[in-house]
Amino acid sequence: MTWRDTGVRIRRPALAATAAAAAATLIAGICVACDGSIGAGAKARQVSATVSRPPSPTATAVRPAPATVPPPQPPPPPSPSALPGAPGAGRLAQTSKFPTVKSADFTNAMHDLWLAVTTGQPRLALPAFFPEAAYAQVKAIASPQSDWQYRLWYDFTLDVAAAHQLVGRGATFVKVIVPAQYAAWVYPGGCYNSTGYWHVPGARVVYRHGSQLRSFGIASLISWRGDWYVIHFGAVLRSGGYGEVDDPEPGEGYPGPPGGC
Repeated sequence: MTWRDTGVRIRRPALAATAAAAAATLIAGICVACDGSIGAGAKARQVSATVSRPPSPTATAVRPAPATVPPPQPPPPPSPSALPGAPGAGRLAQTSKFPTVKSADFTNAMHDLWLAVTTGQPRLALPAFFPEAAYAQVKAIASPQSDWQYRLWYDFTLDVAAAHQLVGRGATFVKVIVPAQYAAWVYPGGCYNSTGYWHVPGARVVYRHGSQLRSFGIASLISWRGDWYVIHFGAVLRSGGYGEVDDPEPGEGYPGPPGGC
């Protein structure tokens, strides 16, 4: 007889005792086989139940929205900048050459002066202002550099602020009128000077505001090596620490009058 549960093949004995012993062994084997069969079956059912259980639902991953890329912006307009004058000229020796208004240096200087007025930034007109190194050569006074810094340049900054308020926004530059007929050579020894220079008073800055033509004056231009420079803008002499505008007029106004140094 063959037991498929245990896989053990048992042959039938001839004697009764052998049969009894075999029966007892068979019963024990059956119990052992039953225990093992039941345990294995339970485990099989447990494994089967585990495998056949539907998977628990999982949360769906939420992707963040892509970052919004701003559209490209046009580049900012370039900042206003001064045009170059005659670099280093103030450190060179003076000449008696009469200044011209047709040179690139003069055109650049007037551009820078107008730029300072329309922006309210006096430093943009520094190339148009009489150089400090040249002033140290001209003036036969103690500490000409301090006089340049704390009187001439300081007064110029105040006058630029006053002209800026006068001109306002939207004005356009037209031209500068320099009355060459009023130009005079100032000799050494005059006006506390140790060297000479050309001087012209009452030049006119002409500009347009809307449909109106307007102008104001440059109180004093003096020369260095054949170029005109602003030395006094709103006034030569003033009674207080405030900015002035020289003779603002409708139209081109009137250059001059002659005189001064």
